[in-house]
Amino acid sequence: MTPAVSASASSALIAPLSVRDLRVGYGAGDILKGVSFEVPPGAIFTIVGPNGSGKSTLIKAVAGLVPAREGAVHLLGSDITRLPANQRVNNGLAYVPQEHNVFRNMTVGENLKLATEFLDATRVATKTQRDKVLEMFPDVAERLQLQAGNLSGGQRQMLAFACALMANPELLLLDEPSAGLSPKFVEQIFAAVRTVRDSGVTIFMIEQNVAASLPFSDTALVLVAGEVRLVTAADRLLADHDLHQLYLGRAA
Repeated sequence: MTPAVSASASSALIAPLSVRDLRVGYGAGDILKGVSFEVPPGAIFTIVGPNGSGKSTLIKAVAGLVPAREGAVHLLGSDITRLPANQRVNNGLAYVPQEHNVFRNMTVGENLKLATEFLDATRVATKTQRDKVLEMFPDVAERLQLQAGNLSGGQRQMLAFACALMANPELLLLDEPSAGLSPKFVEQIFAAVRTVRDSGVTIFMIEQNVAASLPFSDTALVLVAGEVRLVTAADRLLADHDLHQLYLGRAA
């Protein structure tokens, strides 16, 4: 269930992310073919789908890393469709890519500091924000002097989350946060995702690990061949729908 959200945190219940008729592609063809959805305030909103469905293209389009051919992306009610990625960060969005999401040759503390270097005045991390982030991620707080390359895969992912949160975002984008992790770290990662959500940050996540991610999610969207196949409560997706049929493009 999506937690209750205060009026101040929810910006009068304006959707943190709204995507309308989005078309994105490379070369002549479209990868995303008119995708539309809305992410509720305070939710963990998870995109699932088969390989090649367009999940990675979708999150990169929202982050501003690939341009939209048609359609619109709104962040907290403001049109960010044509904004570059750095301006989207300053408008309240943070993005954790699947790979290369920390600087391994720098310490944990240096990674956290670097995460704030290029923010504008409205997003500069205060000591209060830094303390809040470190409280959420004790594994990070205990290793500030350690080189990031010496962390485990799960610890590096926690550090990447922490770096993204230094900008105090309203919306956090996560690209396959459990990818490449050992099973013992997967549950910890999704528990951390829920902790971030409970702190007041809306989560937009794509995941291949459906069975592990959906129990920690509020809403799930099934993307197939660049089109929205289904949007439903996450706990109903596995209980009430045949994912194999959905992934093959058959009616839900």
